[in-house]
Amino acid sequence: MTALHDTVVADTSISDAVDSSARQPYEYVRRELVEPDWRRFPGWREVTDAQWRDAQWQRVHCVKNVKQLRAVMGDRLADSFYEDLVADQERLATMSMLLPPQMLNTMVPTVTDGDLTKEFLADPVRRYMMPVASDRDSLWPNHPHSSRDSLHEAEMWVVEGLTHRYPTKVLAELLSTCPQYCGHCTRMDLVGNSTAAVDKHKLTLKPVDRQDQMIDYLKRTPGVRDVVVSGGDVANVPWHQLESFLMRLLDIETVRDIRLATKALAGMPQHWLQPKVVEGLERVGRTAHRRGVNLAIHTHVNHAQSVTPLVAEAARTALEVGVRDVRNQGVLMRGVNATPDDLLDLCFALQGEANILPYYFYMCDMIPNAEHWRVAVWEAQQLQHAIMGYLPGYATPRIICDVPYVGKRWVHQVAEYDRERGISYWTKNYRTGIERQDPDALTRRYPYYDPITTLPQTGQKWWRDYSAGSEA
Repeated sequence: MTALHDTVVADTSISDAVDSSARQPYEYVRRELVEPDWRRFPGWREVTDAQWRDAQWQRVHCVKNVKQLRAVMGDRLADSFYEDLVADQERLATMSMLLPPQMLNTMVPTVTDGDLTKEFLADPVRRYMMPVASDRDSLWPNHPHSSRDSLHEAEMWVVEGLTHRYPTKVLAELLSTCPQYCGHCTRMDLVGNSTAAVDKHKLTLKPVDRQDQMIDYLKRTPGVRDVVVSGGDVANVPWHQLESFLMRLLDIETVRDIRLATKALAGMPQHWLQPKVVEGLERVGRTAHRRGVNLAIHTHVNHAQSVTPLVAEAARTALEVGVRDVRNQGVLMRGVNATPDDLLDLCFALQGEANILPYYFYMCDMIPNAEHWRVAVWEAQQLQHAIMGYLPGYATPRIICDVPYVGKRWVHQVAEYDRERGISYWTKNYRTGIERQDPDALTRRYPYYDPITTLPQTGQKWWRDYSAGSEA
């Protein structure tokens, strides 16, 4: 009895210390969405609310080069930033610069008395939408196994632009442009203008011919029930053409899911609020509902700063006119969102304030010059663990490794993992279209590679030796 009493007394004596340190790892605080005041930037001081909400104004005033960025920012950024930006565009960038005002406006969203250049360089949205040379990994800008089409989507085209990778699902790339270009784009080999670092591939068929071939393939392939309509970005397809294609998909009895992939819901929500688009989306949504087809929009938001009232309005409008779900597929990137707090802040902004369901966070793909963004599999596993239990279960995103020749895998589904060399091995349970005659497809182990700078010194040395041998 005495011993027990002493223990209780001892515990009580340290209770104050425990109370002060036993906070939750993440403390939820509701934050209402705010549209940053674009007038804080000198070049937009005279821009009216009506102009800002106009999709055509947003498109015309996209920032495509340093001269246009200077016109917006005035003298707020030091020359050193522009020099850093130009150096990246001339040597390293895999995507050309294209920033709608809406997206640029979410960088450094509040005015401070601090050094704006320093704040701009540290800004998470800037880090992936407008990379500069000093962002890149100077030792390992590329992994030795990086590639332009890291997911081998073009190898799995059954007709131009139609990737049949999974047994029941296809990806339809209608075009190769977007309203904005993200530095980490997984389709950097095809999407956007050529850069000094990348001479882009081109779609060769006329859009109508490409769409005809896609529809014909889907009619002949009843095992496909799910079509992701993408590009590029469907927001760059003239609405009458997109609506026509969607109605043709809805005429195929075996198609049961249609997903529209558009970062523009976040990067240019004004597009999705245009009356002609809203009215057309309602026609498509009504037809999909009548035919029992699940119509969804998949957008791409990577930081809570980008979730604004206009984004929430665009999502709410889509849901009101018959879209079943609006979901987010983000990309996990170091310096952008690869911490538990950043991920949870983003998910609560999406799910709690904008009616956008957090769905996936992909590990950044192994494209050239992306090593500074990528995280290791073990880091992704830790992040998945850290975000569990805070969000509703249906709104807790899965962190995904998109393994070349395998597809999407939850990060804990790894079959084997060499942490020293950063090589994980994965298996799969289906054949892609290029493996129909491959008897070993379901038993083979497929490798994926961590960023070399995340490895212990012994692992980094192994890769230095490996690269030296490869070059020899």
